[in-house]
Amino acid sequence: MKVDNKHYHSIWREASGDVSFIDQAQLPHSFEIKTLSTLAQAATAIEQMNVRGAPCIGATAAFGVAFAMQEDPSDPNLGAAIDRLKQTRPTAVNLFWALEQMRTALESIAPAARAEAAFKQAEVICMDDIKTCKRIGEHGLSLIREVAEKKGRVNVLTHCNAGALACVDWGTALAPLYLAHEAGIDIHVWVDETRPRNQGAFLTAWELGAAGIPHTVITDNAGGHLMQQGLVDLCIVGADRTTRGGDVANKIGTYLKALAAMDNHVPFYVAFPFSTIDWDIRDSTQIIIEEREASEVTHVRGLTARGQLETVCITAPGSPAANYGFDITPARLITGLITERGITHASETGLLKLYPERAHAN
Repeated sequence: MKVDNKHYHSIWREASGDVSFIDQAQLPHSFEIKTLSTLAQAATAIEQMNVRGAPCIGATAAFGVAFAMQEDPSDPNLGAAIDRLKQTRPTAVNLFWALEQMRTALESIAPAARAEAAFKQAEVICMDDIKTCKRIGEHGLSLIREVAEKKGRVNVLTHCNAGALACVDWGTALAPLYLAHEAGIDIHVWVDETRPRNQGAFLTAWELGAAGIPHTVITDNAGGHLMQQGLVDLCIVGADRTTRGGDVANKIGTYLKALAAMDNHVPFYVAFPFSTIDWDIRDSTQIIIEEREASEVTHVRGLTARGQLETVCITAPGSPAANYGFDITPARLITGLITERGITHASETGLLKLYPERAHAN
């Protein structure tokens, strides 16, 4: 992504050996680069959502393991580091995929070689994610071109943030939009605010603005109305976990958008990399839905007229709040899945056409 004409990844390793990342908790009002140098810092950054987005979480966890190996490369510490990082966010499967990649790369080599190997493997995960997301964008671009050829301007609705910030670069759901804009296609994006943490209003709008892509922030409950009025040509969202059968766990509110899209005959696509597929799960009820602090619902952070960042309470005193982080969108509501290998139906058969090597897994 470009910020003030300078290209950034969401997370990267410095020549010093430290790892830098864009602190997403400070956006959109402040662009800040923070540094990680320990396992504990990596875990805290994930838990407090200074880094977020399934692929970015996985990359951060990989660096966390590397820092642990730098401190103590023993077998017990490798296991302890992976166990600690597994506790940070329960829903996004990329986290667990990345940790298993690290375990596989490290457990068979001598402890003395593990620190260097761990950092190399973490950087491979980052570089592979960039290439994967670019390919997702290329496949998704074909869908946007089809609409553009018929209508001219293309109106896309997205939910939460599935852009460069959520990955290492490019993003998943936003990657086709970036490529469409670069190709000169007239595109406009409806950006769901995505309560309660407002990742759409804060992060997606910030990304699109930096890229010069026309967009409009809307309330979460406005999408259905826009579809009824014929103002949405297609929906593209990301995913935090996709089951073997094509059900998708994504940011809370995704399911409602899919329902509205089906009722209004608006194509609904989900974009994600291979590392988001949980081949061990067919039944989406097995997915753990993260529940976060009620304060994210009862309070909101913003910029005052005096230019100060403040957090204020928006609910009635004493009212309890529930904060479910994700919901499940059933495969029957999904028009298609966009992956780095192409676009397919949301089904086990569809996924196995793209990933035949998984046919006999579980």
